Amino acid sequence: MKLPTQKNSIPEIKTFGCRLNIWESQVISDHTSNYGHSDLIIFNTCAVTSEAERQARQAIRSEKKKRPNAKILVTGCAAQIDPNKWNSMPEVNFVVGNREKLEATFWKNFVSHGNITDKSNMFVDNIMETKKTNNHIINTFDRHTRGFVQVQNGCDHRCTFCIIPFGRGPSRSVSTQEVINSINSLLKNDVKEVVLTGVDLTSWGVDVFGKPSLGLLVKKILKNFPDLPRLRLSSIDPAEVDYELMDALENEKRLMPHIHLSIQHGDDLILKRMKRRHLYRDVINFVSEVRRRRSDVVFGGDFIAGFPTEDEMAHQQSLKLINEAKISYIHVFPYSDRENTAASKMPKVLKKNIKLRAKELRNLANKQHKQFLESQIGTIQNVLVEQNSIGHAENFAKIKLKETIQTSEIVPTRVLGINSDHLIGTAYK
Repeated sequence: MKLPTQKNSIPEIKTFGCRLNIWESQVISDHTSNYGHSDLIIFNTCAVTSEAERQARQAIRSEKKKRPNAKILVTGCAAQIDPNKWNSMPEVNFVVGNREKLEATFWKNFVSHGNITDKSNMFVDNIMETKKTNNHIINTFDRHTRGFVQVQNGCDHRCTFCIIPFGRGPSRSVSTQEVINSINSLLKNDVKEVVLTGVDLTSWGVDVFGKPSLGLLVKKILKNFPDLPRLRLSSIDPAEVDYELMDALENEKRLMPHIHLSIQHGDDLILKRMKRRHLYRDVINFVSEVRRRRSDVVFGGDFIAGFPTEDEMAHQQSLKLINEAKISYIHVFPYSDRENTAASKMPKVLKKNIKLRAKELRNLANKQHKQFLESQIGTIQNVLVEQNSIGHAENFAKIKLKETIQTSEIVPTRVLGINSDHLIGTAYK
């Protein structure tokens, strides 16, 4: 039995995890739209936490109950790391690796694949042998007014809590010309904001001749596209920020004043046990220097609660760092044991303590975010409208306008007040 080959039979794709997965799901959509997979549901999974995997498994079972005749394909980091686990699920028909999912030739060959009920249907190569990125030109993003551009994939670092390098492989950079080509294609389709994404974004260029820095890439993009209104970075490592990027933040106003940092903790001993390459003082020095150069910058950060060996004093250091650094957007991850990582062999924190500390971090995160939103009342912000007259300011504040505004418009907006987790504003003339 062959899968149907009619056009306009695009499979449904369900995306979990990071912005890079959003980009990759769009690549999959572009590839599969040419061949017809109307009875296929693709789950592009995340493996950063056990909770992310649990949510994907739950979604797969739920979808199969609703659509028993559909074929389920699982890909993404979770599938790459442990394909047998996903293949053993009775609901799953195919498991596809992170490299294969981005290849047009794979999807072309997949169309003519024979027995679609064969449980040996795993297509997963050794990602650690991958030497280059599978770049793909995307014209537009389904349901997104911002355009995501992959500039880097993989990671050469080995943080003790992280399994992602084994799902993504070694660090690989996309060439400057390929990045330029990708952005050019997006701008032709009226994209107003480009977001540079990667697994370890600040390592871009290490494997390129001459070892150019991420800051040089940013400057090259802004120089090549004087009509690009907004350029944004996804999460970056505070240990690897180069001089050129600092200079761009200070002098290039089209580089958005919102920086999300992979911090993970505030205690120096825990950071060393995590094998992070920064300490508490490094984060403080970094945010202080950036604010000196650009006063309107707003910071976000990732934090892990309950890392092995963490005691109450260490936990308090994370709370202190969030306060001192004035971090406004905070992602809190309760520690999740990942098999075959170094941290999995360390003495564990009691689950009830992990839950309690995660709650304390989230409470502080909510307080910090509310204070940030309050500071925006009365200001004028340029809002990129995404849908239903809701969009984001340059500092990433979420704002709903009172007026009905067309999607993809950038609207000067006076901030009037707060409604829950977002601001309310009106078009400013």
